[in-house]
Order: sequence, then C-alpha cells, then structure tokens
Amino acid sequence: MPLAEAATRLAGHLSRQDFVDVYAHHDADGIAAGAIACTALLRKGVRFRLRIVSHISPAALSPETPTLLCDLGSGTGDLPPEVMVIDHHIPRFTGELQVNPRLCGIDGERELSSAGAAFLVAQAMGDNRDLAGLVMLGIIGDGQDLAGENLAIFNDAVALGLVSPDKGLLLPGRDDHERLYGAVAPYLHQVSGDEVAVSDLLESASDGEKVSLSKLLSLVVLRVAPFAPATTLESLYGTCYTLGREVISDAHTLAAVVDACGKSGYGGLAASLCLRSSTCLAEAYDRSFQHRQNVIRAIRAACEKENPTGVIEVEDPAVASDVADALSRDCPRSEPLVLVAARSRDLVFVSVRAVQGQKTELGDDVHEVALQLGGFGGGHRNRAGATIPAGRLPQFVDALQRTVAA
Repeated sequence: MPLAEAATRLAGHLSRQDFVDVYAHHDADGIAAGAIACTALLRKGVRFRLRIVSHISPAALSPETPTLLCDLGSGTGDLPPEVMVIDHHIPRFTGELQVNPRLCGIDGERELSSAGAAFLVAQAMGDNRDLAGLVMLGIIGDGQDLAGENLAIFNDAVALGLVSPDKGLLLPGRDDHERLYGAVAPYLHQVSGDEVAVSDLLESASDGEKVSLSKLLSLVVLRVAPFAPATTLESLYGTCYTLGREVISDAHTLAAVVDACGKSGYGGLAASLCLRSSTCLAEAYDRSFQHRQNVIRAIRAACEKENPTGVIEVEDPAVASDVADALSRDCPRSEPLVLVAARSRDLVFVSVRAVQGQKTELGDDVHEVALQLGGFGGGHRNRAGATIPAGRLPQFVDALQRTVAA
C-alpha cells in the first residue's frame, strides 16, 4: 500500500473515534510523533490520553479501547489486530491500521522517522502544516538524512517559514559552557564533564567580551582529535535549524532536551514542550542537563574499566542507550558490537550498537536472540535493544556475537 494511502486510512479511522489512548516511545522521535498525533486529534475534537513509555506490552492493551502506538509496535508481532501503529522500525506487526515507511518501500532507517510518519497522518486529518518543525526532532534524534520523504517535509516547512537552516555549532544547550560541559552527542574526550577543561577552552577563545566560534572549534578539535574518530569532529559544526513555532527555537537543543527528559522518566515534561507549553521550560532544561551529566559519568566509568565479558554494565537503565551510542560513535573500538546493560530486579535491559562502518542487521538479530531466551527486542540495522531475564545475559551475549559474526 502506498504511504499516502496508509496515512489517509489511519487518519480516517482516528478521526472517527471519541477517545484514543496514545502511547509514545520515550525518545525524541517517539515523543515528537506522539505530540504531532495528539495535536491533530485535539484539533479534530477527539479526546486522548498520551503516555510516554520505554516499551509496550501487548498484555497491557485493551482491545476495547482505541489505541495508537507511536514509534512503538511495529516490531511486536502479537499485538491485538485492532491496535493502530505509527512507526519506522523493522515491522513484524501485521495489523491493517499501520503507517510504516518500510512497508511502502521507503527507507525507514534514513528517509522517514516516526515523527515524519505521524506528520503525514496529521496532514491527512486536516491542515496541520505548522507541526512540520517537530519532524526535525525525529530526523535529528534518530540521525536520519534530509532525503526522500524527510526532504519533502523539510522543503515545505522551509517554504512556510517554519524551519530556517543556517550554519553553526551543533552541540545543544543554553550557552557555550553547557554545550561543551554537557556534550554527549558527540561525547568529547577530556572536555565533556570537565569543568577545568571547559573553562580553559572558553577563556582561550574569548577576546574579553565574546567567544570566537572559529577559535573555540579549533581548540576543541585540537584537544579531542587524539581520542576520537573524524566523524566525531565533523559533527561539531554544520547545518543547524531554527524552528519558528516551537518553545525552543534551536532544533538540536529541543531534540536533546525532549530526548533526555523522556529517557530520564519525565516524559510528560518532554511532551509538554512538543505541545508548545513553555510553563516548565526551565525545569526541562535542568532535567536534561542532569541526564547528560549522568551519561557522561557512565561513559567515563565504561572507558576506565576492563571489559572481559563483552558487556558494559551501568546502574541506571535511563543512560544505557546514550552510553551505547557514544561508545560506538565517539570512542574508537576494535569490538564489532557495543553492549550496554542495566539490571532491574529480574530483568536486564541491553542496548546494542554496531561500531562505525560495520554493516549489520542488528534489529533482526537482537529480536531473534532475545525471543529464544524468553525476552523481546528489535530496532534498527545498526542500533537495537532487548529486555531479557537477568540470568540469561551471558547466553544472550554469546548467541548475539555468534550470530553477527556469521
């Protein structure tokens, strides 16, 4: 089914409901997708409840309540068939009310996020063009390209004055100090979380009144270059985007704040920003900064410890995904996979990443291995996650490493 037809079909079904239970994944893409869908529902007069979650259990869903999953669901084959899904992950759900670019021959890895898919559904429900800026959170948050459907949405948003591209520093934050001190995407060796280093860099790049961006970048590159791949250095500066309708105008900063709040358990706070409420903006910034500090501490600990088991364990499940991203992207490694695990009672949550340059199908591999061990998992080609019984972590690691090696 063509993507536009699938979006129109789901939009019609949503518009006929009196109430919709909406679940959105707790990262920037998922929260933006949920906010886009809920705003469209609100404008149609459809009542809704939005919940931000890290995963969804089919047993928690009632077939009697219209339910929409955003950035969730496609990878779960045993969902009730009545469930509605907007997603871009590797699909296993076969329900008819599903919008997923992968089912339409579109690259859901690079060319359309869940936020982008939600925007297409919202547009089919009415004139919701002003929500196009939120699609940037999916593109930035999931590291997608301005290509295909993403590019089409972006071009329309630029034409309407909703998104304005420019060149600048891509690190999120309220000021240069926060951008450097709290840098996790990318993680900057001997800069992130180092007060002395950050103060020295800012002082050296200042003429007494203001900081020279070109000089600051040069100094950061010189300091970080011995410890990081070229892609890390290249990601410091580039095309940034100003969002004309959102409560935080810098797209990279909005994506980072929403993502951090969602992952650290403040999903409602994150969603409120995407719903254009600035009431708790200062709190959201503070929660985001605290989350990034927690991530930095976990990255440092991981880099300092021996890793004989092949698994990096962290105490807080909220940081596992970001730690895995940083270790695979910004820390040169010889292992083909980065596995970061966090325990919670009888379960262990594992974030799996392929190191830079390796071609894998991690989403499929992690799904199959987790299923064999009584858990569940899935994701993207190079990024995936699983939840498994804690006692089976060694078997999971061994089976996954053998599967990827084959």
